[in-house]
Amino acid sequence: MRRTSNGFGRVTHLLVGAAAAALFAVPAAAQTAPAAPATMDEAGDDIVVSGYRRSLEEAIDLKRDTIGFSDSIVATDIADFPEQNLSEALQRVPGVTIERDRGLGTRVNVRGLPSDFTFVSINKLATASGSGGRDVEFDIFASELVQSVTVQKSPTAKDEEGGIAGSVYIRTARPFDNPGFRLVGSAEGAYNSISEKIDPNFSFLASNTFGDFGVLFSAAKQQRSNRTDSNSGINFRPISRWTDRAGNNRNQAIAVLQRDAGITFTDADKNRILFLDKVGDRVYQNDQDRLGFSGSVQYQPSDTFNIALDAFIGSYETVEDEYDAAGYSASSNSTLETIHEFDATTLSSAGLVVLRDVSYTNTQHEFLSKEYVNETDYRQFGGEMNWETGNWKINALGGYSGAEKTLDFANLKHVAYAPSRTRYTETGGETIPSANPRTIDMYNAPSSYLFEAYETTRERIKDDKYAAQLDVTYNFDFAGFEALKRFNFGGRYTNKTNERQYGEEKIQGPTRGSVAYVNKRTLADSPLENVIDMVGGKPYQARNLDWAQISNDYARDFFRPAGFETPFNDGQYYKVNEETIAGFAMVDFEFDLSFPLFVNLGGRYLRTTIRSEGFHQVQNPNGTTGLTPAPIASEGRYEKFLPSFNAHAQLTDSLYLRAAASQTLIRPALTDLAYKRTASWNDFRFTDGNPNLKPTYADQWEIGAEQYLGRGGILAASYFWKKIKGIVQSQLTGVVPDVTKYNANGSIDGIYDFDVYQPVNADGSYNVSGVELNAVIPFGMFAHWAEGFGVNANVTFLDSSLTGQSDLDIATSPIGLADNTYNATVFYDRGPLSLRVSYNRKGAYVERIERNMYPVYRDAYGQFDVAASYQLTRNFRVELQGINVGNAKTTGYTMDPSFPTTYEFSGSRISLGLRAQF
Repeated sequence: MRRTSNGFGRVTHLLVGAAAAALFAVPAAAQTAPAAPATMDEAGDDIVVSGYRRSLEEAIDLKRDTIGFSDSIVATDIADFPEQNLSEALQRVPGVTIERDRGLGTRVNVRGLPSDFTFVSINKLATASGSGGRDVEFDIFASELVQSVTVQKSPTAKDEEGGIAGSVYIRTARPFDNPGFRLVGSAEGAYNSISEKIDPNFSFLASNTFGDFGVLFSAAKQQRSNRTDSNSGINFRPISRWTDRAGNNRNQAIAVLQRDAGITFTDADKNRILFLDKVGDRVYQNDQDRLGFSGSVQYQPSDTFNIALDAFIGSYETVEDEYDAAGYSASSNSTLETIHEFDATTLSSAGLVVLRDVSYTNTQHEFLSKEYVNETDYRQFGGEMNWETGNWKINALGGYSGAEKTLDFANLKHVAYAPSRTRYTETGGETIPSANPRTIDMYNAPSSYLFEAYETTRERIKDDKYAAQLDVTYNFDFAGFEALKRFNFGGRYTNKTNERQYGEEKIQGPTRGSVAYVNKRTLADSPLENVIDMVGGKPYQARNLDWAQISNDYARDFFRPAGFETPFNDGQYYKVNEETIAGFAMVDFEFDLSFPLFVNLGGRYLRTTIRSEGFHQVQNPNGTTGLTPAPIASEGRYEKFLPSFNAHAQLTDSLYLRAAASQTLIRPALTDLAYKRTASWNDFRFTDGNPNLKPTYADQWEIGAEQYLGRGGILAASYFWKKIKGIVQSQLTGVVPDVTKYNANGSIDGIYDFDVYQPVNADGSYNVSGVELNAVIPFGMFAHWAEGFGVNANVTFLDSSLTGQSDLDIATSPIGLADNTYNATVFYDRGPLSLRVSYNRKGAYVERIERNMYPVYRDAYGQFDVAASYQLTRNFRVELQGINVGNAKTTGYTMDPSFPTTYEFSGSRISLGLRAQF
């Protein structure tokens, strides 16, 4: 649960005090230790710092030279990024964690804030990834194509706006980064411990400079197979599922509550008496295929002029098979039969009673064979010019970034209605036979399961971004006012368009429109295979269980009519265009006090226009529902001035103090701006877009100190504070009465009032504050024998005044905000041998608010990674890497760990490769 602000304040004072002491204590200890030669080993030979240590040193040099707060990862040589995966590498940066989707790192969190609070660009151009939002899916990019990544946490006026948490700047390689001829290739095989498959990965880069010209080309081909086993989907459901309805099911539920739990039901209890609505056992087999190319042409006739043209293109395909066996106890035609165990104590402070173990009259047992096919094509083209003439420096750039994603989904659904018993276990949940004579063993009764539908959906997202910028700097040389160093001004134009098409269709017979299979064809009528035999690898990891289902290959071949393609539905279409014009100006001062003081002051003015369009529902003359003949458009606009201040004081050659303050923003997700409506029939809810959303703004400041230790070492501590206002939240904005809801077989389920929820800018503001500590300590500074050993560690502590939005006023932390994160790497890097052991951990956080009432937590997660390499010869190096070598599991719970929601394993990944460089 959340710490109180007073508690966090005490922790902050202790941490800052300890950090301040360390800033001076460690350098003092280093000075009193026996001096080790800076550049000589025991034999008197030069010590050549390379590999991971050199990467750290170059990153620390970048940190020292920047005006504000930032951290970087640098490839020490061309195509030699220190990690195999871009998102895995970023989690080593102070304050950065990654979001994992069934073991795979996909998105980046900076300082515990949600991933869509982070702005991402490649070669100074905002990145399109086809996600439909503002966040970027990092798993589509191959790290071999990246030269450096910088996480900037305090903006200047010339930086493109869009990151409240921070901005991630990715730069690809260019020929003059490493002049001359370079040829680099690598090959590796990677093994997943659960799927027991070996995946091949290859990369290639060629670069050369010819006088004033340089050319670079690179390619990377990667495959990844990942299996996840999960006992999950175990959520709270209020007893209102049955008590809000008239009839026998309502009456029986109320009677059983009185008989078995002694609860006399009233309407005030309908959302405070809870049961398990579903328990699922799931096997996911995810197969990825990534292909990426980059190219760069550079013209550099002198040190004062250069032009670069860059291209970055690729494709990313994922096929995921999910085999799901679930017991849905909250089916509409079921109710309570016997309460075996209930808990009125654990959540009594919230006034909640949980039915832990219940037999139900008519559970909906489901066997689902799901197939996800995701194809993403991305491309980016850009040009940049740098020209220095006299006191002037001109930077101009322009480019395009685009992505197109196609998602094809299918779900073969068979259901069996029968009595059963669902209960919590120590790690999750289970559905077992009940005492009712009509009960079934849900995992071994294929003839009881009737065909309901082969559900299909298709989605296509096009994401296009254009940008152009002019950045002009004038360097002053004024006698009498030497402190004024430079004036920087310019402007930027961006144009972003996100277009989405979506459709769905159910196949229920041998031809379109036929319902010949419904409630007639059984699961046993199709060939069944053991799920582990289908996906391969070890037995089911989440618990001791075995079952058989229909394979997705068979389902696609048999149930899809020849030439079938899910049609798009105009009612789900939207297009959002966002155009921004921005201008900036800033000035740099360098004051010569008793120490050098560097100050940057500036402001950025922007004007954004939004046009959103989509089809709207209308009533036809015969009373049916139709759509407008053409999309309906709506426009919104806003403008804002964003001031910024950055400064650092160089108290000694090695001790720096920094300070920064600014106002920044994050724009609403384009999906939230979409002028359309979607329906969640089982939740009795409509969700509408809102074209009039405004950005979320943040006023922020930060102070910090950095002690540079030499040899690539640093001790750093900072305190940051953000006041965030206008956060986008989904809120109830209306009700649509008397909506008819149909069952899958066409019968009427009932007539209900549907709530309308929209994303809105919430009133008020909230504060986020935190402490960030970072230490890179090469042990060779203390003793000569420890040369090559070191540690790279960081920790971030967060606190927030915001509480989650629960309709029951249940106190909870903000969604997605972890109170603490930390990373630590112990390394040895000397001569031909490099070794690293890393541990990264993200604290528990609220993942969502179930039904806008019950907070669901993702447990704290930590994993160990290892890496080793050996330089066989000047040209060849062998590399070994392990991700999640401790086989950490992912867990979650609703409000208390005794009510688990998720228990899943994704296994470890071990890779062995060879790198060649000429």
